[in-house]
Amino acid sequence: MKKISKAPVETTDQDLFRQAVADARPLPDPNKVLRRQEPPPPFPVQSYLDEHAALRESLEANWTAQDWLDIGDEPNYLRPGLSRQVLRKLRSGNWVIQDQLDLHGLDRHEAREALAGFLTGCTKRGVRCVRVIHGKGLGSKNREPVLKAKVKHWLTQRAEVLAYCQARPVDGGSGALVVLLTA
Repeated sequence: MKKISKAPVETTDQDLFRQAVADARPLPDPNKVLRRQEPPPPFPVQSYLDEHAALRESLEANWTAQDWLDIGDEPNYLRPGLSRQVLRKLRSGNWVIQDQLDLHGLDRHEAREALAGFLTGCTKRGVRCVRVIHGKGLGSKNREPVLKAKVKHWLTQRAEVLAYCQARPVDGGSGALVVLLTA
């Protein structure tokens, strides 16, 4: 009887498997959490101290007749019980605008939700002074601002809003409001 010798198989199943997984890398340990976090942005300590000093000074100041003369026709709001100095300093750009929300292109429902979320987020992050851009209404029907009056009304309803005034021309003029928030 002749012995049948098996010809050597060039590749076995094991060899095929090894070739298939040759580039594979082991999975990380499932009990280890890998995160790539960027360091938080630097905190502007001096700006923070300057703003608190300005607020403290404004709250302690007495109301003068000159303060009444400084009030123009532009929209403004001051929470009852606060010194008019707060509004005067806000109007003069004493506080640095730390964040902004642009409401261009939003309808009134979207704008109200965006404003509420923005103010809540700013308060959580400790942002004190923001700009809300409501627009001048040039793209609206009859070229009248739709959001301008609504945004002013919504801001007066928010507990975190201490004051607001029309932005300086360099900050948006009649198309924006500068808002001071609680700490």
